[in-house]
Amino acid sequence: MEWSDIQIHINLNDLEQVEAVAQMTVPYGIYIEDYSDLEEAVEEIAHINLIDEDLLNKDKTKAIVHIYINPDQSPIEAVSFVKERLQVLGIENEIKIAQVKEENWSTAWKTYYHPTEIGDRLVVVPSWEKYENKNNRMEIVLDPGMAFGTGTHHTTRLCLELLEKNINSGDTVLDMGTGSGILSIASLKLGAKKAVGVDIDSVAVRTARENAEENGFTEPQFTAISGDLTTDESLAEKVGSGYDVICANIVADVIIMLAETIKKHIKQGGTVLTSGIIEPRRDEVIAKLNSVGLVTEKIIECDGWCAIVFKG
Repeated sequence: MEWSDIQIHINLNDLEQVEAVAQMTVPYGIYIEDYSDLEEAVEEIAHINLIDEDLLNKDKTKAIVHIYINPDQSPIEAVSFVKERLQVLGIENEIKIAQVKEENWSTAWKTYYHPTEIGDRLVVVPSWEKYENKNNRMEIVLDPGMAFGTGTHHTTRLCLELLEKNINSGDTVLDMGTGSGILSIASLKLGAKKAVGVDIDSVAVRTARENAEENGFTEPQFTAISGDLTTDESLAEKVGSGYDVICANIVADVIIMLAETIKKHIKQGGTVLTSGIIEPRRDEVIAKLNSVGLVTEKIIECDGWCAIVFKG
């Protein structure tokens, strides 16, 4: 079986941020096409000025970041993760996959996506699969479509494991960057009385709403809203404050950007669960959230990823 080559086409100015997102996606390295200093580099290294014409004609204002996914993993999950992160960061991009055409993504999930047991009590089950529930786990039935969040990625797994230990009966939950809605649905399964999922991607909001309905949750138990909580005051007012639990499974930069917003919406003594943080950015996230009055309570890590619990 061949590996999948995910190609992220971007403007050169965005390369550093996109490289960071790509490094979050896989643990074994990436490949970058950047021809901006091609002529100078060749001259310096080889002391020649003869370069293939095709290379000379490359657009030096663009770059391509390649992520290689091995045959045992889902390229679709990686693509969804990258697309969501780049949209949150406001980075224009075009993503291509060598083995999977975009119009077939929804069916390609079925090749890689199977029931996934998480923590002590949860299991994520694709809507088209059957699961023999021998240990009486709480089933989250999910059809992720184009939205990130299936439970197979480290960031989502870490957040789900923390939810198991931090949701109390009757809690209210705010899910920032809801994606597929998996964290909101898990919260409700674990006993929360209400969950609100917010995402800037309208496709994700629709997917989250559909997944919640598949699991028996409709308004007012689960509400999915599209918008930006950091800039839209009417949205922030609609979402309200005083939440018992806030989940933010996004990326370090966005969690840092959301620090004041998180503080505004969490109740005194409430719990904030953050994930999607690569280990080198951990202290930066902690410092920022501490600076707005959130207290670090617990850190868990897996393969270079961090999830951090704060108290309001």
